[in-house]
Amino acid sequence: MFGKKSSNLTEQDVLNALKGVKDPDLNRDLVDLGMIKNIQISDSSVSLAVNLTTPACPLKAKIEADVREALNARLGSELTYNITMTADVRGKGIAEKGDIAGVKNVIAVGSGKGGVGKSTMAASIAYGLRSYGASVGLMDADVYGPSIPHLVGATGRPMAVGERIQPIEANGLKLMSMGFLIEPERAVIMRGPMLHGIMQQFLHQVDWGQLDYLVIDLPPGTGDVPLTLAQTLPLTGAVVVCTPQEVALLDAVRAVTMFRQLKVPILGMIENMSFFDVQAYLQTRGGKAAQALAGQTGVFENPGDERVYLFGRGGARRKAEAMGVPFLGEVPLNISLREAGDEGHLDRAYADNSPSRPYLLGIVEQIAAQVSIQNIKSPKMPKLEIINL
Repeated sequence: MFGKKSSNLTEQDVLNALKGVKDPDLNRDLVDLGMIKNIQISDSSVSLAVNLTTPACPLKAKIEADVREALNARLGSELTYNITMTADVRGKGIAEKGDIAGVKNVIAVGSGKGGVGKSTMAASIAYGLRSYGASVGLMDADVYGPSIPHLVGATGRPMAVGERIQPIEANGLKLMSMGFLIEPERAVIMRGPMLHGIMQQFLHQVDWGQLDYLVIDLPPGTGDVPLTLAQTLPLTGAVVVCTPQEVALLDAVRAVTMFRQLKVPILGMIENMSFFDVQAYLQTRGGKAAQALAGQTGVFENPGDERVYLFGRGGARRKAEAMGVPFLGEVPLNISLREAGDEGHLDRAYADNSPSRPYLLGIVEQIAAQVSIQNIKSPKMPKLEIINL
């Protein structure tokens, strides 16, 4: 087909030229996946859209380059190729009992223990997906310690319209948390059956609308709430947050084991507080901070170091590899990220000058890729029901 005149080209010719070009994450043909859209052919050019499975695709540039290379090689380099990269987030493609109407993907963010930054990561994942243009909801399932409202700076009391509860909206996210329903100083005291009822209300009585992703911040540990969600809601997958030290990794392993026992796919592990980024600290704190840090002894392992591994190094990556779980990335200790959460402006983590931005975006892209892999490579099959006639 090389050198064929554009006036003689057909849409099928273009599709044939792109056969064999694969999505690197999904390892499947773009044509077979239905990603090639809106083919238009003129005398001197071919225009088309590559419709990805998520706007947060980490390999968007490679896919575009592969498509252009295949067109040049098979249709001829004398033509102009206009390639538009679009995205349409896909769900699992089949309805299941317990699905939330209008929600394509549900991502649970959990940890084996508290104090590892799970809620900060859950909110950061939601903001990151939103920054790519996806429609995102964030549900705080940590009923005993709801921190999402504070992290995102959201206030108010959810209102009911008919029988549907309207979520609080802030910075482009739809939110629901026990923190919106109680006074800040009040302790939540309840047993398992009450927790189950609240979770069902948050999931199925809240008017989430049309969402590409619903991120759920789970309470730490392996208690009632994760069990309730896994048994009543078809989760797309779970993300486990941990820190590098051994005591945290032991609990992270338990969290992974719990999700596996509950038949919830593991999207991957995040290592939070991986290291202290000295350069980022000095850049945000200026000269006085640099002088103070320079005056300390024993801060760095070696002269010229820019990272200090306070809690050990690479523990989560090694544990993820040993367990056959995707490693989603590292997030360093960063004072600006902590301050952003404390001040209720965690969205600032994605500001252009934020030192946390590249790490968080990398993790969000990996999560989005794992969601796509889960939905396309291993689609859920319909359940057969035998009815006695």
